[in-house]
Amino acid sequence: MNRDTLFLLDTDWADPALGGERHFYCKDSMIVEGLLATFPERAKHIDVVRVAWPRPRAAVVEALGEENQNLPALVWDGGFANEIEALLAALAERHGFPERHP
Repeated sequence: MNRDTLFLLDTDWADPALGGERHFYCKDSMIVEGLLATFPERAKHIDVVRVAWPRPRAAVVEALGEENQNLPALVWDGGFANEIEALLAALAERHGFPERHP
């Protein structure tokens, strides 16, 4: 069985559409970064790939297709989740991370 791959956005990037001077992070990617840092024993079973913010995101396109570049994304054999609630649920189910409290 292949390991799951987790695609996250880099933690610091500029948006050329907003002048390129201001720097940003992705809220959802930071939530997942926090889980990885808090539960390293679970995180070590996932291949983590950090990608740059601008599209196209070549590694993500290769794994999921051009229409599925939303990040963060968890990819496994036969499936993926790239919406935050589904991704958090998949991390809990597939890797034993705690569930998000409603």
